[in-house]
Amino acid sequence: MFHVSKDNATDQERAILRKLRVWIAALAVACLVAGIGIGAMLSGHPTKAQPEAQIARAPEALSASFAEIARRVEPAVVNIETMQASTELTDKDNEDKDDDAASNNPLLDMFRRQQRRPTRGVGSGFIVNAKGFILTNEHVIDDANRISVGLQSGEKYPARVIGTDPETDVAVLKIEAPHDLPTVTLGDSNAAQVGDWVLAMGSPFGLDQTVTAGIISKKERESPYFNIFQRFLQTDAAINRGNSGGPLVNMRGEVVGMNSQIATSTGDYNGIGFALPANETSFVYKQLVAQGKVKRGYLGITLESVHEEFAKVYGMTEAKGAIITSVSPTEGGQETPAAKVGLQPNDIIVEFEGNSIASAQDLIQRVASTPVGQSASLVYLREIDGKLEKKTATVVLSERPLLPGARGTESPKITPRDPDPRGNALRLGLTLAELTPQLVTERHLTGVKGLYIKDIDPNGLAAEVRISPSGTPALSEGDVINRINRIPVNTLGDFQRVLNGLKTGDPIVLHVTTIQRDRPIQRIVQFTYQ
Repeated sequence: MFHVSKDNATDQERAILRKLRVWIAALAVACLVAGIGIGAMLSGHPTKAQPEAQIARAPEALSASFAEIARRVEPAVVNIETMQASTELTDKDNEDKDDDAASNNPLLDMFRRQQRRPTRGVGSGFIVNAKGFILTNEHVIDDANRISVGLQSGEKYPARVIGTDPETDVAVLKIEAPHDLPTVTLGDSNAAQVGDWVLAMGSPFGLDQTVTAGIISKKERESPYFNIFQRFLQTDAAINRGNSGGPLVNMRGEVVGMNSQIATSTGDYNGIGFALPANETSFVYKQLVAQGKVKRGYLGITLESVHEEFAKVYGMTEAKGAIITSVSPTEGGQETPAAKVGLQPNDIIVEFEGNSIASAQDLIQRVASTPVGQSASLVYLREIDGKLEKKTATVVLSERPLLPGARGTESPKITPRDPDPRGNALRLGLTLAELTPQLVTERHLTGVKGLYIKDIDPNGLAAEVRISPSGTPALSEGDVINRINRIPVNTLGDFQRVLNGLKTGDPIVLHVTTIQRDRPIQRIVQFTYQ
């Protein structure tokens, strides 16, 4: 057996220990270098968790921002008081006068002759020009005999109306002050985003210089009582009666909207308010100041938007465009621009001045914002031999007439007195009747072809189709269906044959005639078969 001497073992151990010390030292240096490198990398990136002190300061910083914006904007926000005089006696007064005709009591006679007290109103506005030009809602000053504007400084001035625009509910007032007035800046409402903080300012319930905070909840919102030029910024900032006409301000202190409407079940704040975007307000303001009224471009057509159902039925690659439902031959004794270039019902306008058209509303806005008298190019599709052919036209826009009512109002409901129908469109919930000479005469349907809607089952599919956003039914008793999915229908058999070929998920496009004020109005109704 071989044995290693004690001295030799000691020398070997010493060598191993020396090597271990070298390796340990090298490992320590490597760890130090790695630690320095990792620390340098981390220092260039934000941490995921903020320090508690920073978190605590965030609300304070937001509060300070609100306070600074209010300080800068409030001097330009005004309180508007209106007075509408009335000289009529109340019904009760007249009844008392009849009952007491034989009375000679002078006290009662004086009481009977008392006039109604003047009606007072309150609203808000904001100064956009140092010389005293003020923006507010038209409904704030509508029918007012006297208008008084109160400033933050306590000064009060009588105001005169420069102009109003019923299409957008905007009014411009002017006050004469002996000095320049504080103003606000109209910002770019298109740049506003859902979720942005905003402040609503005004005089709710007459409490002037009130500020409320919230966010932008939705853009391009149509309210239940919308006008075609009113597509609102929706906000949850508290807006109440008296806030109308006041500014909606972003975090840069710019006005992005004019507070105009609220959605409410009580008459007061329910968490949803609507402000007219500043870009539209600015467009109206400039025209009212320059010429006292707003001039908008006009084609002389009524429109419906292309939806998925229409695009599928007509073989379009995408659901974009505006369908012409009718063309006005003349307006104010002159041929309309659309009639001059030969546009026809059922043409689909897909481009205007080189820009793709997304919807009917998009086209209306583009045409309206084009100067009157200017030439404009458009591209449209026309159905020829069952195919959509692309065509172009150049139109010279005329001035849009002031319309008596807003698009989207409910079609009149007519109680039919025609003979009982000989068939039902049961799967849609429609009871239809073929047109008879008697029905044509009674319902003023001369020249109209199709099937008369005698009844609509409230539990049927057709009853669920609504005109967005107001919730108005798309179809009403008394309407006439002219075509379904491009096929004319004059008999119940025509309609039923188309219906029999439908399956769940198929699109349905109805061309419908509605009678309003004894005149036929063409509409298009689109929905999906279920």
